[in-house]
Amino acid sequence: MSRVNDTIQFMAKKKLITREEIDNLVSVGNPNISPDGSQILYTKKCVKDGRNHTTIWVAQTKGSKLPRQLTNNGMDGSPHWSPDGSQVAFIRGSETGSQIFMIDMTGGEAIQLTNFKEGSIASISWCPSGCKLAVSYRQTEEVYTHAATEKRKENKESDPPIVTEEAWYRLDGDGYFGHARFHLYLVDSTTGAHKTIWAKDTLGFFSFAWSPKGDAIAITTNTSKNALTDSRLTKIVLYNLNSGKTTTLPNCTKGPKDSIQWSPNGKWLAWAGREGDESTYSTENLELYVASATKGNAKSITAGIDRCLMAVTLSDTGEVSFGAQLLWSGDSKNIFARIGWHGEEQICSIPIKGGKLKTITSGNAVHSISNLSSTGKSCAMMIGCATAPPEIYVGKITPTKITTKQISFENSNWCKEHAIATPKDCWIATNDKTKVHCWVIRPPKEAAKKKSMPAILQIHGGPHAQYGWAFFHEFQCLASAGYTVYYSNPRGSKGYGRDHCDAIRNDWGGADWVDMQAVIRKMQNDTKVNAKNMGVMGGSYGGYMTNWIVGHTDEFKSAITDRCVSNLVSMGGNSDFADKEDGYFGGNFWSRPEDRWRQSPIRHFGNVKTPMLIIHSEGDLRCNIEQSEQVFAALKLRGIEARFVRYPKSTSHGFSRGGAPDMRKHRLNEILTWWKRQLH
Repeated sequence: MSRVNDTIQFMAKKKLITREEIDNLVSVGNPNISPDGSQILYTKKCVKDGRNHTTIWVAQTKGSKLPRQLTNNGMDGSPHWSPDGSQVAFIRGSETGSQIFMIDMTGGEAIQLTNFKEGSIASISWCPSGCKLAVSYRQTEEVYTHAATEKRKENKESDPPIVTEEAWYRLDGDGYFGHARFHLYLVDSTTGAHKTIWAKDTLGFFSFAWSPKGDAIAITTNTSKNALTDSRLTKIVLYNLNSGKTTTLPNCTKGPKDSIQWSPNGKWLAWAGREGDESTYSTENLELYVASATKGNAKSITAGIDRCLMAVTLSDTGEVSFGAQLLWSGDSKNIFARIGWHGEEQICSIPIKGGKLKTITSGNAVHSISNLSSTGKSCAMMIGCATAPPEIYVGKITPTKITTKQISFENSNWCKEHAIATPKDCWIATNDKTKVHCWVIRPPKEAAKKKSMPAILQIHGGPHAQYGWAFFHEFQCLASAGYTVYYSNPRGSKGYGRDHCDAIRNDWGGADWVDMQAVIRKMQNDTKVNAKNMGVMGGSYGGYMTNWIVGHTDEFKSAITDRCVSNLVSMGGNSDFADKEDGYFGGNFWSRPEDRWRQSPIRHFGNVKTPMLIIHSEGDLRCNIEQSEQVFAALKLRGIEARFVRYPKSTSHGFSRGGAPDMRKHRLNEILTWWKRQLH
């Protein structure tokens, strides 16, 4: 009996989730299965001495041995097995750039392979023979190097001006790089000697894949002078290693192309693409294309399937990748793709001849697939759910399903020790008979104090992404603090078909606002929610919709707008991706701004009565901080209660997911303190 009582007592003492738990959560990533399928490499990011610390680990796919640490530098990533499984190549960062390092799996320390000048390495890929690596690398412009910076300090000189003649010179999270671009290099895997093989991509956004024989590399590339605003000239270039010459794959569609993969039998190429001038990020579905590796004649094999290869589920406990995930089956007859749908991400199998999409994973979870073993029967995966951060899995592939086995347990004890609230989903009908997918997280019993609790509406960014069955530390913090959390996928979200996503194109504040009103009514009619004690918050586009809501209703007692959009006119020219004329939005931001102004929340701030916390990063290159400055100025000039928290230039648009731990904790403290002050 005492054992039963002890168990009940232990269960009752689960810890509430706080902002400080950021330091205790582990983020895993970059899984890579060995050729023989016996081991999987992965990265492990944790907080050490107050900073993010990323190391490489290896886990056995069979047996019960614990994972083994391979590196301890703290800035290591992107591990890849050599084709024979004897070595591992990975990228190591430092204050003077990144280099490729090698580890011999029979023992010994990591050895530096490359001696690139200061710069960044985006990706690496082994040649099938193991003698070379293909590497995407960008050299830093001399004036911005670490050595030049230190010399200026010695000479007591100012930082140099940023000078550019190119529209593409900065990227959020990457900073200002000027005219520098990623080029494709071949690196000798023994000596580290390298040479450039492709340097014509206008933006440096190319993807690439080796042929099975290792005698060619396929590259998706846009060499147009207008590549920033027009993807129609994106082509597939085949580089021949023997001759050093390139040819263009014929008869391909005019539109973006990315995530290229070469079939194991060498006959086919597959990639994610679409027809049109927009990038891969669009309201239109990103489709799966297949073409002959010699004759081209590209064909979309998902054109008749209303699914998008870029329907990403947002979270704050892992890196969010907006790229498509594609892998060929071992027999070259099918392609595995990650598909986001109704808040899940599943792995689907698609025959290259076209036909029905077959879902081969299941459950309310977010799945990703990385690479296959040499036999094609095993794969490296990550799986996460709403009540646990992602972990590493090995998948066993059959024609009808992938059977998974968990092999990393980095957060298992943490999950057992904490009071994690389980969300429940529902569908809400709107006034125009649309159905909106919604989730509700109730405070755990350890935090519930009253029958009727305050509630917070969370609105996702993008807007072309989705909320769903992914673990959100921020949501759990709010639940542990006693708040009911609502979140949903209104029109504009991915994961519900092309029309659902396209409904807000050039009409922000239209169908999405109709859907949000239905969610608000649901909250007000919730008997477990105090309808007079509700708050609304969101980041990026979620900040936009928060601003729109407070300009159109007084139903919320308070609001938090985070890294927001408030004025689509000024936003058109100050984001890292400038809005082109008559593109996503009608008109332009200089002489025909009517469409943008019609959809701008700041236009309605004469109606706002809601107290607001405003959060933004001075280093945000996606949504410039002036967007929040306009919100703060309007509120203060009108005498509305407002608090403005400006994070330093060292932070970026997405720092709430992967930024410095102290800044992330500070942000969460501001959020929790604001709600405690406002919702009582």
